[in-house]
Amino acid sequence: MTLLGNAVIAIWHDIVPEGRVEFIEWHNREHMPERVGIPGFLRGRRYSAEYGSPQYYTLYEAENKGVLVGRDYLERLNNPTPWTQKSITFFRNVSRGLCSVACSHAHGDGGFMLTLRFDVENPQKGPLKDHLCETLLPVLVQTAGVTGVHLCITDRDVSRTGAIDIPNWIVMIEASLPAAADKACDRLLADDEAAPCTAASQRGLYSLEVTRLKKQILYDTTLAGSTGAFPWLEKRLSALRHLVAKRRPRSGRRAR
Repeated sequence: MTLLGNAVIAIWHDIVPEGRVEFIEWHNREHMPERVGIPGFLRGRRYSAEYGSPQYYTLYEAENKGVLVGRDYLERLNNPTPWTQKSITFFRNVSRGLCSVACSHAHGDGGFMLTLRFDVENPQKGPLKDHLCETLLPVLVQTAGVTGVHLCITDRDVSRTGAIDIPNWIVMIEASLPAAADKACDRLLADDEAAPCTAASQRGLYSLEVTRLKKQILYDTTLAGSTGAFPWLEKRLSALRHLVAKRRPRSGRRAR
């Protein structure tokens, strides 16, 4: 399917070997549920490299870019849990971008994701975006085995700087087979009008490890009866439980 929402956080990174097991447990059990539980976040996915580097690629989809600079996200970002503080010491070679979704063409989700990161000079940005979104990517999504193609453009003003590398333009190709993603990428790079995509580009193919959807957060926390780190969700669920309780038939009366 197309990307959920109009903004994404795209993160590439390595993990030191001694921290790999704990990273996966932390990311599966705490960090991704926490992030997807933030209002406006819709889905999180983590991939590991088939080839290319860094080793891991994580994609968070959000309703809009305002969510990525909003109070709820910044509160979690600036107040990491103890497990988060420990886990981030395992990270190396981080590249992170807060991006707008320029276009997204898809007819399903794929188990593989090819990412192509590249820079574009200012005079080329408008023509290249139009060509990719209106002409080339709609063709590439018809490649056998390809399930989706997306173009995201980073907002460098709101992406973190410092020691973290910031990607500029990102083409993502989802596929059910690795060869299909590679074939579509090769076609993109061979297109004369897409020549800027080849300049200092970084290409990697990743396989899906875990997905977390907003509705999974709602389901899991409802079953548990507590939302833990998500007080905003606890209030909503409390109101929902109260409404359900009011509608239950009283003892000794038949439900109509």
